[in-house]
Amino acid sequence: MVTTDPVHPDLVYSLRRVTEGAACAAFNWIGRGNADDGGRAALDAMRSAMAEIDIDAVVVIGEATKGEAPQPQRGEHLGHPGAAFKADIAVDPVEGTSYLVRGLTNALAVLAVAPRGAMMNPGPAFYMEKFVASPAARGKIDPTSPTPAKLEALAKALNKDISDLTVFVLEKPRHRELVNSILAAGARVAMYPAGDVAGALMAAIPGSGIDALMGTGGTPEGVMSACAIRAIGGEFLARLDPQLQTEAKAVKEAGIDTTRWFERDELITSSNVFFCATGITTGLMLEGVERSKSHYKVQTMMITGATGERQIMTSYVPIDRLASVAARDVA
Repeated sequence: MVTTDPVHPDLVYSLRRVTEGAACAAFNWIGRGNADDGGRAALDAMRSAMAEIDIDAVVVIGEATKGEAPQPQRGEHLGHPGAAFKADIAVDPVEGTSYLVRGLTNALAVLAVAPRGAMMNPGPAFYMEKFVASPAARGKIDPTSPTPAKLEALAKALNKDISDLTVFVLEKPRHRELVNSILAAGARVAMYPAGDVAGALMAAIPGSGIDALMGTGGTPEGVMSACAIRAIGGEFLARLDPQLQTEAKAVKEAGIDTTRWFERDELITSSNVFFCATGITTGLMLEGVERSKSHYKVQTMMITGATGERQIMTSYVPIDRLASVAARDVA
């Protein structure tokens, strides 16, 4: 890991403009059925906003899978090359693409930043299995154990009955057996077709109504969530879990062990992290973008590892300011 001087926690206030710009750019594409155009607009806005921040960030995870919105390329530099703060960055201009194109809730614009070399590089793996819970469960879950045993350990850690647990699971065919196991153990399931960043954060925040996230979702979303969850002290366990034939072949050729579970601090090796998520459509955590004649109203969750602070900020962004940033970037 590249060592740098401590970064001021207030950097998060600059970084939130990146996700806010992406969310505002995606607003015009809500419910229009076009993931590519909406995602491209959000990505362009992210690049423009990053160009105004004094950070030398390298994209650790990029290249979207089929059906996902456009992503930056792995290895792409964002911000200012030569800036004092050398960082890894993971971004998702539209997390919950299916929500955006169908006009549903829970679409987010997300980014996570860590010192250079501190963020796990998953290679060609697009998917990972995850277990996420609040700080009370830290170190008390064996990720290799069967689902009923995980839930029993979680219930004990949270001082709850299993019947009082609610587990967030992505609504995917691959999770049928998992869902059946959770229900058979006596817990509740909260199923959503996308949005595992929101699900992971809610699982890590006590009192959110979600006690755990389980199942397989995107690797970029996992790494970004791990940054946020390290900052707030929650539990995050992950195993690379290829779902595509081409992905599985590439992972095997890279010699990656898909049976190994990574602990949170192996995924993100520094606590000096930053996380921002801005609502595009209203969801579990955040209000979506609203637009008037002169302003966008946006809501952003900001998490800073150095302080452990979690904040939700509502901002009123002048439409003219976003337009001038985009025009300056094109020029």
